[in-house]
Amino acid sequence: MKRSISILLATLCALTLFASCKGDKYGYKLKGGQVVYNTPARPADQQSMLGFACDPIENVRVAFVGLGMRGMEAVRRYAYIDGATVVAICDLLPERVAKAQDALKKSGMPVAAEYSGEDGWMELCQSDDIDLVYLAVPWQLHTKIAVYAMEHGKHVAVEVPAATSIKECWDLVNTSERTRRHCMMLENCCYDYFELTCLNMAQQGLFGEIVHGEGAYCHNLDPFWDYYQGDWRMIYNRDHKGDVYPTHGIGPVCQAMNIHRGDKMDVLVAMDTDAFRGQDIADKRYGEGEYNYANGDNTCTLIRTHNGKTILVEHSTVTPRPYSRMYQLMGTEGLANKYPNKGIAIGMETPDSLGIDDLDAEKYCTPAEYKVIMETYQHPITRAGGLAEKAKEVGGHGGMDFVMDFRLIYCLNNGLPLDQDVYDAAEWSCLVELTEVSIRNGSKPVVMPDFTRGEWNKLDGLKLAE
Repeated sequence: MKRSISILLATLCALTLFASCKGDKYGYKLKGGQVVYNTPARPADQQSMLGFACDPIENVRVAFVGLGMRGMEAVRRYAYIDGATVVAICDLLPERVAKAQDALKKSGMPVAAEYSGEDGWMELCQSDDIDLVYLAVPWQLHTKIAVYAMEHGKHVAVEVPAATSIKECWDLVNTSERTRRHCMMLENCCYDYFELTCLNMAQQGLFGEIVHGEGAYCHNLDPFWDYYQGDWRMIYNRDHKGDVYPTHGIGPVCQAMNIHRGDKMDVLVAMDTDAFRGQDIADKRYGEGEYNYANGDNTCTLIRTHNGKTILVEHSTVTPRPYSRMYQLMGTEGLANKYPNKGIAIGMETPDSLGIDDLDAEKYCTPAEYKVIMETYQHPITRAGGLAEKAKEVGGHGGMDFVMDFRLIYCLNNGLPLDQDVYDAAEWSCLVELTEVSIRNGSKPVVMPDFTRGEWNKLDGLKLAE
């Protein structure tokens, strides 16, 4: 069973990347020293999803597909969310479905319909009593199942990254536009307390004009590789270069910088190290010399936006280092930084006399000042109804997972635009392929596709509906 899953996922990886190569309508060509991606015209039967809101759903009937680490935790969290009912659960393995059913019973929730096996997700999507399909399956299956669910009238919430190729990104955008169904990527890091508070500060002008942002996924996965069924995550890293997991880092930065809400990412350049430790891990895992491990130990991506801003994104999962998402916002009036030193720096005055060797003159706010700032600028959505406190109680990466789930259901209950739309899902996920293409073409600049098809400045900034 595990070997067949591995073969299937490896084949899907190869097919999706091949589908976006030169000559494909969603592919690219080399032009003027750059990799230039096509942006196809919107078909006549599609409409933009910018600002889209569906009719209010008083009780959201939720179905979970994928009941591994992320899926089971989400099922547990939904017991604490009013306005939603878990009506169906699905996994390849029946024993996981049974475990999730037990969790629902212990939480006092009604029994859910059960689906399992290789085609279980298709049967689930065909059901008429489901409003939202929540996907926590391997990356390589995200788009395939999300598209099928939308085509069968379901809204979709899909784990990160939502897609692994440019073709898949366009599949999500086109299907969402054609079916008028939400497709939200479950980027939980956008709901971290620090990131949300800094987003509010940025929108209140505390940092002045945001000119540069940084984000990353630097997480030593040595203890976790064996948890991924069929070895799917290691296989993807083994076979692909580039930033294969970019959304935790880039998502919160894009929100603060109003990407496709007044600005857009224009061009990127990616560069990686050789696979020093990655190759050692592959040799120990599969046998020495069995595979050439593709992904570099560290990948750096630099992006320039249409409005002249820059974004730096990094990826590292094989080196022994402290966890970091590197989150930083740099503005004309101040700075926010989370890793390795959490702090806010605003309104600093330069001393009258400053020696050239005095590198400690400009400092972060004092702990007392920091506390006041964070309390003053707490984001309204976490302040309302004591959501921040409840999130800490329920948990999920410190509570940000619960805030994410709560907001998704709140917006659906009230017929509001979601915090993240399908264009966010495509823009943040497209780095998976674009960084690999840049690296494999000698770190050439890549002109990024515009998934809004020219409507990136139609909305005036990010607004989280209340």
